[in-house]
Amino acid sequence: MDLLKLEKITKTVNGTVKITGSKSESNRLLILQQFYSNLEIENISNSDDSELMQKALANTTSKVNIGHAGTAMRFLTAYFSVKENSEIVLTGSHRMKNRPVKILVEALRSLGANIEYLEKDGYPPLKIKGQKLVDSFVEIDGGVSSQYISALLLIAPTLQNGLKLKFKGKVTSIPYIKMTLGLLQELFIESSWEGDTITILPKANLETKKVVIESDWSSASYYYSLVALSKNAEVTISSYKQNSLQGDSVLAEIYKNLGVETTYKTNALVLKNNSAINTSYFEELNLASAPDIAQTIVATCFGMGVACYLTGLHTLKIKETDRLVALKNEIEKLGGKIEITNESLRLFPSEKINKNIAIATYDDHRMAMAFAPLALKVPIVIEEPEVVSKSYPTFWLDFEKVTR
Repeated sequence: MDLLKLEKITKTVNGTVKITGSKSESNRLLILQQFYSNLEIENISNSDDSELMQKALANTTSKVNIGHAGTAMRFLTAYFSVKENSEIVLTGSHRMKNRPVKILVEALRSLGANIEYLEKDGYPPLKIKGQKLVDSFVEIDGGVSSQYISALLLIAPTLQNGLKLKFKGKVTSIPYIKMTLGLLQELFIESSWEGDTITILPKANLETKKVVIESDWSSASYYYSLVALSKNAEVTISSYKQNSLQGDSVLAEIYKNLGVETTYKTNALVLKNNSAINTSYFEELNLASAPDIAQTIVATCFGMGVACYLTGLHTLKIKETDRLVALKNEIEKLGGKIEITNESLRLFPSEKINKNIAIATYDDHRMAMAFAPLALKVPIVIEEPEVVSKSYPTFWLDFEKVTR
């Protein structure tokens, strides 16, 4: 097993880091580029997920293996469904074969898609025969992963009559849905969201268009954590904009309550520690719209001795690992106390952090990166540190830039 020993950081956190494009935006635009060859994309994410997406889209064989890439599995399921005259087996890692995809498959089948399960009902691998989908109405539970919904919205403009997508129940992960709609609008694809229904009009052709992808806000979270945990810290990260399509941009507001001041410069964020902490903000924080930053927030609060109660975390159980269980396991090894349900997490304040604990990463990039800033408090060990390549391959180099 590979291990990375992080000695206790004694240097004031300071420096400048450039982060590549958002994985979420990159993967959406890569799908859309398959439909519109005149679309040019700049600042594509260098993450494993986005590289796997590009390889899958360029694939000329009858089988595509996307490993742990959950976004790619969902988006490609929809994409291959509308790729006429193609037949593909879409599969992934052992963990991916246990991540549900039934809700998306049923929605696509209701539009006329030809998809069958090759092993376990409701799970990959999938055999998909691409064809023209003629139906234009689908109904889906609003509480499911936004990736299912975005997968449908991305293929919508290619359908002969567009798509009307009606939600059943309350919609969660709204920012990720709005991100998809925002990117469609950048390509002049007409859409509307009225009440419980999203309507996407068909668009056969696109004039030449260049889109520069904003850097990844989820990746920015680890620098917010470092600044929160380090006195007099100052870190500049780029390239970012104030009016972001990414739901994780809520970081600026959340971490303000952990003493981090965010200043927007031209295409960059300057993060400074001002030590003005508002612990009452974390008495109940709903992260349904930004679940990917939950691990970072929990690790930060633990490192600061701050209690937090996070809700809206139901999608964390079906990520690369069960992130709620993983957080409980690792925080308790460090000496903390934590309680979880199927959709919430309560962290109790803790004055002591155990030293030299090996943090298991569970094939989950965010576990490695979320716990790394705790090296500001104690020496810590990260198991399988290379897992960060899933979303942020240069993380350890950038981490060293600002801490050593």
